[in-house]
Amino acid sequence: MTQASGTPSRPHKVVIPVAGLGTRFLPATKAVPKEMLPVVDTPALQYIVEEAVRAGLTEVVMVTGRNKSAIEDHFDRVPELEAVLEKKGDRVRLTAVRRPSEMADIHFVRQGEARGLGHAVLCAASYVGDEVFAVMLGDDLIDTRDLLLERMLEVQLQHGGSVLALLEVGLENIDKYGAVAVQPTKAEDVVRITDLVEKPPSAQAPSSLAIIGRYVLAPEIFAALRDTPPGAGGEIQLTDGIKALATAGLPVHGVVFTGRRYDTGDRLDYLKAVVRLAVERDDLGPAFRDFLVEFTGDLTRGDSAVAERSND
Repeated sequence: MTQASGTPSRPHKVVIPVAGLGTRFLPATKAVPKEMLPVVDTPALQYIVEEAVRAGLTEVVMVTGRNKSAIEDHFDRVPELEAVLEKKGDRVRLTAVRRPSEMADIHFVRQGEARGLGHAVLCAASYVGDEVFAVMLGDDLIDTRDLLLERMLEVQLQHGGSVLALLEVGLENIDKYGAVAVQPTKAEDVVRITDLVEKPPSAQAPSSLAIIGRYVLAPEIFAALRDTPPGAGGEIQLTDGIKALATAGLPVHGVVFTGRRYDTGDRLDYLKAVVRLAVERDDLGPAFRDFLVEFTGDLTRGDSAVAERSND
C-alpha cells in the first residue's frame, strides 16, 4: 500500500484468527470461546484488539468458527445493559461496556472448516486486499509497556516485505514453535529470516529463535498460501507460506522480542498471566500483593511443618 507520493504508508488492517476449539481449556471452553476467558476482568481477546488499536491498526477482521457468537456479542452494543448502568449513574462500568464496540472498526468472516492458521489468514484475503497487514494471535499477550507491534511496523516500513516477532526459547523448547534461520542486520533487535521450519525436533532446528503470535505480512502471502499444500498436522501452515516468500527472494525480517509476554494458551501460563496483570493494577494490585505474600508465607510454613513431622 502506498500514498499518492509513492512513499509507503503505515498499515491499518489486522487479522485476528479466533476459530480455534480451545481444547486445552475444556470443559470451560465447551460453550465459551477460549478468546473470551477473562484475564482478571477483561477477555483475552480485548487485550489483543487494544494492542492493535494502540499501534494504529483500527480496521480489524476476526476469522471465526462455530460457537463463537459470544465474540461478536462482546464487540457489539448492548443497549439494555447500557441503559441500566446509565440509570444507576455507573459511568465507570458504562464506559467499560461501551469500549469494545467503539475502539475499532471490527468485521467478522467465517472459517467454515478448521484447516490451519494459514487457511484462517487466507479467509481474510478479500477484506485485506492488496495491502500490508498484521496478524495477531490471541494466545500471546504483550505488556502495554513493550511496543513490539509498533516496532515491527517500523521495521516493515524500513525494509518492506514481511516481519515476524521472534523470541529466544532455548533448543529444549523449540519443538513447540515455528523456528527460523537468521542472518544479523545492522539493528541489534532485527534479523533477516532465511528459512522457517514448523515445530522441528531440537536437533534439526535452525536456531532457538521461535515465532510468536505477531506478524506483519506483505499481501503476496495470499498467493503463497493458495499454493501451499497441507503440512504439519494436515493443515495449511502460515509458516510454510512465509517460507515460500523468503525462498522467492522477498524480504522477511524478524524483531527479536525481549520484553514481557504472557501466554494464555496454556493453563499454567494463563494463571501466571492473571496474577502478573492483577498485581500491577492500581485498583487491585496493593491488596492482591498483600494476599500473595500472606498466601505464599502460609505455603512455606506448611511445607516446613510437613518437613518437621517427617523428621520426627
